[in-house]
Amino acid sequence: MQTKLVRIAEIAKENPKEQFTSLYHFLNEELLTQCNRELDGNKATGVDQVTKAAYEENLELNIKVDGKHCRN
Repeated sequence: MQTKLVRIAEIAKENPKEQFTSLYHFLNEELLTQCNRELDGNKATGVDQVTKAAYEENLELNIKVDGKHCRN
């Protein structure tokens, strides 16, 4: 997964006018879990006002729900 995202970043940097029609197929439970791990828990909450600590209380369920939202 990481390799694909790095390649997309390279393409975007090399071709700033390139437009990606859809990146949703990259958003899956694996990526969401990885993003959660990399997220700094000391930053402000998102628009939903959920902290990283609160999200992690039900991490597996939240990842599944958010993954489904990405696919729909």
